[in-house]
Amino acid sequence: MRRRFGWAVLSLAMGAGAVLAGDWPQYRGPNRDAHSPERGLLATWPKAGPKLLWSLSSLGTGYAGPSIAGNQLIVPGVVDQRETLQAYTLSADGKSPPKLAWTREIGEPFQWRGNSWNAGPNVAATIAGETVYALGGFGDLLAVDRKSGAERWRVSLPKDLGGEVNPIGGGLEEPTPLGWGYAGAPLVDGDRVIVSPGGKSGLLAALDAKTGKVVWQSREVREQTSYASPMLLTHNGQSQIVQVVNSGIVAVAADTGKLLWRYVRAKPYDDVVVTTPVIDRGWIFSSVGFGQGSDLIRIPEAANSGEPTTIFSKKQTQNRDGGLVRVGDYLYGHAEDLGWFCQEFRTGKVIWSDKRILGRGSIVAVDAKLICCSERGEVALIDATPEGWTERGRFALPKASRNRLPNGGVWTHPVIADGKLWLRDQESLFCYDLRGE
Repeated sequence: MRRRFGWAVLSLAMGAGAVLAGDWPQYRGPNRDAHSPERGLLATWPKAGPKLLWSLSSLGTGYAGPSIAGNQLIVPGVVDQRETLQAYTLSADGKSPPKLAWTREIGEPFQWRGNSWNAGPNVAATIAGETVYALGGFGDLLAVDRKSGAERWRVSLPKDLGGEVNPIGGGLEEPTPLGWGYAGAPLVDGDRVIVSPGGKSGLLAALDAKTGKVVWQSREVREQTSYASPMLLTHNGQSQIVQVVNSGIVAVAADTGKLLWRYVRAKPYDDVVVTTPVIDRGWIFSSVGFGQGSDLIRIPEAANSGEPTTIFSKKQTQNRDGGLVRVGDYLYGHAEDLGWFCQEFRTGKVIWSDKRILGRGSIVAVDAKLICCSERGEVALIDATPEGWTERGRFALPKASRNRLPNGGVWTHPVIADGKLWLRDQESLFCYDLRGE
């Protein structure tokens, strides 16, 4: 039987490179749901915000977030005109800047004429055991040794898997449609790496984690991919890979890539699909900004037993790129039409919303709190409650990026690891103490 871990915290005993409960080994955290399992952090921030422990200014450009496991920090960026994966060794006490351990070239920076948003890798690397998996904008997927940075294998999603990204909204359309560049985080499922190359050869693909060889491609679903990351869902004993695309939501069997079910929107999303879906057992919520809207579906109880049930499909709750998080029965985040909001997850009823506070941004949940980071670099701590926006502290990043282009913002999602808050703005990374030590 193939060993699964799907990033459940209790299943992360993987030897010397083990991922621990206080780590943040991939995009959106241990379970890809923007939740940190940490406890005992500051419930209220000092007036000036939590203490800044250290900062770096060597990351290069890009919106990819940091991945942290043990004493190692992994982050991609454009350095010296090349997409580069960087590994840093964290100090023993965590209070001084980390030291660069190794670098590994990913590939050519994803760039096109007229880009005013910044080139660079836009998705965090995934750490699994002794291996790091990184994806560049042109679809270069690398597996590298976590200790040395030595390359183990490399696959090009467009060239080797026939990949295509939906170019709607701009970006690169020729010779291969790649839109704004690949941005779906690699998903490690046991001894396989799941990616979403898109295109006529299949929306999703599973690769052997040790060799990079293709295990399956979902040839029943021949659709260009989006910028949302694939998710692993186990429902009534069936392990499924879920992907949001412009036409709706798709699920394939994790073992074989066989199509299990498909939700087709009455009107496809006609702009960029970025937000990773929020999943609560058999309930799946998707949201797209730029005037598009949101959907909540309930999937069939058994595989191949029918189509999903549509709970709602509406223009409300338009999340552009900052992500959403479910805490208990409620969904939180920022929507272009609502501002910061709280709504009932299973009904879509908006409990509270406010467009005047903070501005558009990203979100992470920890210990009944939410940390919200605006694209202007303001950061707020609030209670995760349907009672309203209850703020427990706020601060601003000490300086703005020198390399951020005019249309860019602080779009990298916050990261919580080892009792610290990690915030990236292009070349800069700031590390704050959330324990108050």
